[in-house]
Amino acid sequence: MKTWVLLLLVFFFCGEILGQDTPIQLVNPSFEGSAREGDVNTELPKGWFDCGFPGETVPDVHPKLGGVFNVTKEAFDGETYIGMVVRENDTWERISQRLSLPLEGGSCYEFSITLARSENYVSASRADPQFKKNYTTPAKLRIWGGADFCDRGELLAESPLIVNTQWLTYDFRFEPRRTHNFIVLEVFYKTPTPFPYNGNILVDNASAIVPVSCKETPPVAEKPDNKPVAEARRNDPKPEKREVVDNSPKRIIKELDRNRLQKGQVIRIEQIFFQADSPLILDSSFDVLNELYDFLVANKDVVIEIGGHTNGLPEHEYCDKLSTSRAKSVVDYLRQRGIPANQLTYKGYGKRRPVAPNSTEQGRMKNQRVEIKILSFNS
Repeated sequence: MKTWVLLLLVFFFCGEILGQDTPIQLVNPSFEGSAREGDVNTELPKGWFDCGFPGETVPDVHPKLGGVFNVTKEAFDGETYIGMVVRENDTWERISQRLSLPLEGGSCYEFSITLARSENYVSASRADPQFKKNYTTPAKLRIWGGADFCDRGELLAESPLIVNTQWLTYDFRFEPRRTHNFIVLEVFYKTPTPFPYNGNILVDNASAIVPVSCKETPPVAEKPDNKPVAEARRNDPKPEKREVVDNSPKRIIKELDRNRLQKGQVIRIEQIFFQADSPLILDSSFDVLNELYDFLVANKDVVIEIGGHTNGLPEHEYCDKLSTSRAKSVVDYLRQRGIPANQLTYKGYGKRRPVAPNSTEQGRMKNQRVEIKILSFNS
């Protein structure tokens, strides 16, 4: 009996150590799929799951020497790579897969992936399908961890805007707060931006996700220059340097510091955007909303009011209705994520409290805002 108990303990101990030190291997990290010059693919490379919007196409598989949508980039690794786009109709592309081992909350990891931007990416316009547009505005890559396919439970890392037209390998450091069994790669707009646009990222050569010590100091991000990455070797698609991305947590709402908050304090949030004349929250707002959510979870005694404000052009009745419905949308989002009702209230102020002149477009944009007011500390 003692022998069996000893073996069992050794088994679990070794399994635990193995899980802590073993790299997490992605399936098909080089995005090898079916693609031929001039063809438009209808399915993703093996191992990857589409998380796109209904009615939109999946990310494009490009052959080794390019070929579709006027993309001519040579693959960095293997025979194919993928192109992912953001669109002017407020849709964008993302893909997902189940991890071979979970990303453990409270642990640290390193990961790299090779990215570029195509100088040409000609496709149908979503605003008018009869015309074609060039999807070339720089976008960025965001990496999420989640509990299921396509679940964006926690933002693990994001790249800077991908302006380089030569392949460049980006190094990331993950420090997840929660445990995740799935990963999502998502192309996204420059943030903050109130208007969606057409852009692209080319993606190849993902690494394994490697456990590292959290005691190690993360590398400082290199200051990018404007020289082409492969200027010295124009016929070689391999990058001459790596871009190190600093993913240490950065707060968006810097005033949201518990130690400095006071009752009655008002904090303006400039990164919440809505569809025109609508209370529908745009997805580019969710980073700041999730930061507010995390603060309320960590500070359960703080009670806040979400205040909605509009510019001064429409009539009072319209402004009151729109500002109230937008404030309610923010509260509804937080409530749906689990924030209790006794921590939240909302109010629409219409156009009664401008912070800038309504005579200019810039002033009207400042007036059309969401604010947080600290109502009490129920400790």
